[in-house]
Order: sequence, then C-alpha cells, then structure tokens
Amino acid sequence: MTQTRHRIRRPRLTGAYIGLTALAIGVTATASTGISGRGQSAAGPVATTVESALAPCRIAGTMGVQMSEGMPTPPGYSRSTGEVRALNLMIDFPDAKGEGTALDRLAEFFPQTSDWFRTSSYGRLAYRAEAPIRTWLRMPMPFAAYGIERGSSYEPGYRQLVEHIAKAADAEVDFSRYDLINILVTPNAGPSALDTVLSVTFSGNGEAPMADGVPLSNTSFVYSRQDDGSGTYRETGYRVLPHENGHVFGLPDLYTSDGGNTVGHWDIMSEDWGANNDLMGWHKWKLGWLDSTQISCASKSGTSDHVLTPLAVEGGMKLAFVPLSESVGYAVEVRTRAGNDEAVCRPGVLVYKVDSDVDTGHGPVTVSDSSGASGGCTRRPNVHAELSDAPFRPGETFTDDKAGISISVVGELRDGSYQIRVTRP
Repeated sequence: MTQTRHRIRRPRLTGAYIGLTALAIGVTATASTGISGRGQSAAGPVATTVESALAPCRIAGTMGVQMSEGMPTPPGYSRSTGEVRALNLMIDFPDAKGEGTALDRLAEFFPQTSDWFRTSSYGRLAYRAEAPIRTWLRMPMPFAAYGIERGSSYEPGYRQLVEHIAKAADAEVDFSRYDLINILVTPNAGPSALDTVLSVTFSGNGEAPMADGVPLSNTSFVYSRQDDGSGTYRETGYRVLPHENGHVFGLPDLYTSDGGNTVGHWDIMSEDWGANNDLMGWHKWKLGWLDSTQISCASKSGTSDHVLTPLAVEGGMKLAFVPLSESVGYAVEVRTRAGNDEAVCRPGVLVYKVDSDVDTGHGPVTVSDSSGASGGCTRRPNVHAELSDAPFRPGETFTDDKAGISISVVGELRDGSYQIRVTRP
C-alpha cells in the first residue's frame, strides 16, 4: 500500500563499518518493511494473559494523523529491533565542496549514534552503520539549485536530490541491503544550525525514488553542526542523528512551535541539542525495546500499586499506563541520571499524557510538572529549565480532577525502585 509522504522539520531549541553492537534480543513491535523490503520478525503467541491485560493500554493510532503515538506503528517505517543496517553517504556540491574528509564527517556521528541506540534499547537494537563510499559524493547541481530551505517539501527539490544521490552511488552501493539511509551533508552547504535547522527526515515514503528495486523511503538528511559554542560538540553534536532516525522508526516530534515546553529534555524527540537524553518509556515500548511483562496497565477502577525500576536500568517493571480513552492516557516511569540521561537534576517519577490523536510537532505528549513555575533545577545550555524538575518525589501526588485520576509516589525502595499508587473511578 502506498504510504503517505512524511516531512519532519525541527526548530533550534536554545565500505567502512562503524559501531557494530551485539545482535538484539526480543520481538519487533514496529511494523515495517524498511528500504530493503525485509519484513519484521514473526510475532509471538497471540492470546496470552499478559497481552489481554495490556489491551486497554495500547492506545490506537488515528486515521489522518501523520505520525501517531498510537500502537502499533503502521507499515513502511524501518524495523526498530534486531540488526538494522544504516547506509551513510557523505555528499557535497560544486558550490559547497566538502570540508575535511568524508570520513571526518562520518566520525562526527559514529560510533556515538550506534552506542546511543544500544544503550537506549538495552541492546535490542544493533545499529550497524556502513559507509561503502569513503569519499565525498559530489552532486551534479549547486546546493542552491535544489531549493532546499527549512520546511522544504519533498517535491521537487528533495526528490531530485535523492535521485541524484542514488545515481551517483549506484555503482558502489546495493541499496536493497539497507534498512535506512543517512545523508550527511557537508556542513558548509546551507546556513548554520544556530540560524536555522535544515536537518529533516522523510519516512514511510512509499513514493520515493527507487534504487536496486526498493524505494528509498526512510531517509534522514543532516546539515550544518549543532554546535552551541559550549565546547561539548564532540560529545553531543551527534544527537541530531538519533533524533532524525527516531522518525525513521515512526516516532513523532514532541516539540511544538513554542519549542520544548511540553516535554522538555525528557525525550530526544523533543530536544536534541546539548546534554544527552533518552527516549521516554512509551517510545521504548512502541519500538519493542520493552517487553509486555515490563508494562503495568492500570485500567481497572479502584486503587492499584505499581513498583517501577529506573528506566535507564535494564530489567524490571518500567512503565505504568493509565488509559483514559482509546486514544489518551497517562504514562508513569522512573527517571534517574544514568544511561543516556545525562542532565537529570531531580530524579523521580515522571508523569506524562500521551494523545494519539495529536500529530507530530503539535504536542502529542505533555509532561506534568510537579514543581510548576519553579524555574527548574538546571541551567545547562539547551536543556528546558522549567521542566527539568518535573518528576514527582515520595509523598507527592499528581491529580487530574476532571478524569478523577490520582497518581501518588508512595516511596523509594532501597534498590532504587519507586512504589506508586494509582486511583481511578
């Protein structure tokens, strides 16, 4: 079935084989054929007690929503578990010749990106980055001739650029071998990321140009450098790529036109500048990085207790979900300064609403701030300060009076887990 073309754009918010990780375990949750047309792994037992109990918490996607938070992710996106092969092509232009070597540009993103995905997925995503062409791939037209600007549509400029890339690489690349493509553009093509962010992803695009018998349907473009001048670029500049690849796996943008004020630095799909951060537990479940046995569904009336282990620590119960309707619910998880979460300054229980009716870039996720209007607990560059102290601590309670929901943090256990209590009508 033909997939809708997806255009993802982000505002600024304040060959060679790279980084092969161990093959992943677990079952794919993201429906996908990927660039290569390879299907997802076979499903496990269909009717289990656990799956039945979780059914009310698997809020569904909505027709017409371009990139929904609902489950399951529709076909057309790249697989998100097991071995994922990423083709990396470094390109330049007659009017913007490559700065340094193409492998220098590649090294800005790898092995960091592969390591980030290994850590975030608990080893379930083995991100295999390959660069069969080790030099700059020169485009036949000047950069300006493609008409690429912030928010540019796929037609006609990007389609022409993808066609030119495929033609230039065809002699050395078998596109059917890869699940996704990263186009790493020479940083001197286009404006600085400090002025405008051009980086963009076209995902689930079944109408993309064909090469080696497959559509180049999941392609991320990275421009310029996300260097805020703080001296951390070598450690943090790569993070634009995990963000863009998040779209290739079917994840929406969590920022809005106002920036990161609905989610802050609690998910890389919200803020990817500066200090490292992880994905939310909902996204990890959606991507197949959490098992069904690690999700606790609070769908029944009355009071229920849930013990959650920190999201950054492998194993244990990770996410409690409180469904409000077929498309909306509250997710509850424990966030600590560990793993990919570098900037956490107030560990605790993060509560956020997920709405699958809301499209990418319009606020499909909203974090509840336990310390509203406090100004936050961090002053790190490019970290949304106000929401930095959002997690709830023992003795604190989140309430939704309209829905009659309360989520209380009963206490922190010696092993770092938190006990929470959900009350619903």
